[in-house]
Amino acid sequence: PIVKEWQERPLEEVYAVVFMDAIHYHVRSEGRIVKRAVYIALGIDMNGHKDVLGMYVGENESAKFWLSIMNGLKNRGVEDILIACVDGLTGFPQAIDAVYPQTEVQQCIIHQIRNSTKFVSYKDIKKLMGDLKRVYAAPTEETAINELELFKDKWDSKYPKIYKSWHDNWATLSTYFKYPETVRRLIYT
Repeated sequence: PIVKEWQERPLEEVYAVVFMDAIHYHVRSEGRIVKRAVYIALGIDMNGHKDVLGMYVGENESAKFWLSIMNGLKNRGVEDILIACVDGLTGFPQAIDAVYPQTEVQQCIIHQIRNSTKFVSYKDIKKLMGDLKRVYAAPTEETAINELELFKDKWDSKYPKIYKSWHDNWATLSTYFKYPETVRRLIYT
């Protein structure tokens, strides 16, 4: 009953930032080991206080399940989220937009880097990461775009999927450039 009460408690009307991600665990279920996703929504209210808005267990991470979670948050009183920080799950930004159309989405830079460097040769990783850092650590979005083009010129012949991924996801990867440094550090990972 205590857990149920916590899961259904009313929430703030507006959250400045909500981080949404799933953690995958192996659990025993009916005598077998199965993989489960624990969805976590962590909010920072307008006074800067952090609060776990909810934890939910699902079969695997999907944008459809996240959509149901966001509808649940809406039903619990969350009228608006200013910035939603998410991983690169396909359909996630669209799910957020369906419930909170004014919310800005910031895709996690660390998730993007991990996906980008998954198949990079060990001998190239240091140089490539240095060039990639010039993109995401740039002082302005304009500088970041220029650095991304320089990255393309240097690495596209060897690793074409990296530039394509950053370019295709730029709208959700670059949201943090609109904010001062203190907010950037908070929302880009």
